[in-house]
Amino acid sequence: MTAAPPAPPARPIRPVQALLVVDLQSAFVAGEEAVPDAERVLDRARDLLGRARAAGALVVHLQNDGPPGSVDAPHTPGWELHLPVECGPREHVVRKTEDDGFADTRLGALLTGAGATELAVCGVLSEMCVAATARTALALGHRVVLPHDAHATYDIPAAPGISGVVPAAMSSRAAEWALGDEVEIVPHAVAVPFASLPLPPAPPAPAASGRGLSPAGPPPSPAR
Repeated sequence: MTAAPPAPPARPIRPVQALLVVDLQSAFVAGEEAVPDAERVLDRARDLLGRARAAGALVVHLQNDGPPGSVDAPHTPGWELHLPVECGPREHVVRKTEDDGFADTRLGALLTGAGATELAVCGVLSEMCVAATARTALALGHRVVLPHDAHATYDIPAAPGISGVVPAAMSSRAAEWALGDEVEIVPHAVAVPFASLPLPPAPPAPAASGRGLSPAGPPPSPAR
């Protein structure tokens, strides 16, 4: 028997201009109630964040406002974002109340204002907020890259007469598959490159005010 030919090298991934970090809140990625692969997702998200910031890409952290009494109810420990945020012209936090990060939020306006049409998505939960946000991004015409090792969810509990427990990894993979052919699923977050976006224009400086000065400048010197 002859040996099989070597597999062709993976095609390089075209850089993206933005990173969406979905619901990496303490309720879901820390403590006993964390998703099974929380440490792996946090590690991949840190890598993506570091490289997106260094490249000058747009970064948007989505933060879910759960209902009163929920683990992610606003201003509770579980609601807090688990990774540090570096707010600035290229990094923002967008709060939401729906799975879809675009629903009644400024996410779409941020992407449009920055000129970002190609984005990567990471975070939790795979079949809920990650999938819903990615699906709307695709519907709006954005290119979406989803690193397989940078999103996660919980096991699906057993349902009598339907199935046993569905492991979290299978649920995450099914969520990817359900997004269809338009999403770009890549095995490893480390392979996702980022491109720079220009800084948004600075707001105009307020007009100087001072005693004896008009908006047009100082008064002319008296004639001699």
